[in-house]
Amino acid sequence: MDYRISQAPAFSLLEMSMDQGEQVQCESGAMVTMSPTLALTTSIGGSGGGGGFFGRALSGIARSALGGESFFVTTIAAESGPGEVSLAPAMPGDIRDAEIADAALILQAGSFLACSPGVSVDASWGGMRGLLGGEGLFMLKATGAGTVFLSSFGAIVRRDLEPGQRLVVDSGHMVAYQEGMGLETRMVAGAGGFFKRAFTSATSGEGLVMEFTGPGPVWIQTRNPQAFSGWVATLLPSARNQSSGQ
Repeated sequence: MDYRISQAPAFSLLEMSMDQGEQVQCESGAMVTMSPTLALTTSIGGSGGGGGFFGRALSGIARSALGGESFFVTTIAAESGPGEVSLAPAMPGDIRDAEIADAALILQAGSFLACSPGVSVDASWGGMRGLLGGEGLFMLKATGAGTVFLSSFGAIVRRDLEPGQRLVVDSGHMVAYQEGMGLETRMVAGAGGFFKRAFTSATSGEGLVMEFTGPGPVWIQTRNPQAFSGWVATLLPSARNQSSGQ
C-alpha cells in the first residue's frame, strides 16, 4: 500500500493506492473519494454493523462518551481490484504517519484518522480516564505493527525526548505519545477567566497539563479545539448581549 499526505498542514489529505486484497481502517466519515473497485463497510468498535436510526443513535451516544470521537470504524477494502482512496479529518489541520511495533501508541480520541491492517485500536481502553480519576480525557490505544495516521487541529509537531528529558503539554494540545513514557497529570493552578471558560467542557480535561519524561516521542497540535470553540462562543450574539448587559 502506497500513500502520500498532501495539502499539509492546514487542510491535509491522505491519499492511498491499494492493491487488490489490501484494506485500511479509518474513522467513520473520513472517506473523501474512492475508486469503485473498493468496498466500504462500517462496524461498531470493529465488531458489527451500525446503519439506520439505531446506528445513528449509538453513534450519538458514543460521541458523547468518547469526547466527540465516533465509536464506528470504517473498513475500506480493495475487493474487486486495485484502487485509490482519499481520507480527511473533520477539523482543519494536519495529518502525520506514526509507525508502531514494539511499543503501543496512546492517542487522543479525536486524533485517530486511520490505521493499517496490522494495527488494533482499542476504544474501550480507559487508561487516561483512570489516571485522571474520571476527568474527561479520552484516549485510544493502538497496538500491533504498522502505521497509525494521526490528525490534528492546526499543525502536528513531534518532540523526541531523550532519557530523563521532561516536557509539559497542555492537555488540549495533546495528540499522541508512546506507551511506557513517564507521565504525570495535574491541574493548572489559578485557571480562571477566559482560560477557565475555554476548558469547561466535560471532555476537555479542564485545566489539565501532562508532564512527560523521556525517552520517547510526543506529538502535539499547534491549536487547541476547546479553546477555539470558547473563543468562537464569545462572538455569538447571545454572548455579546450578556457581556453588554442586555
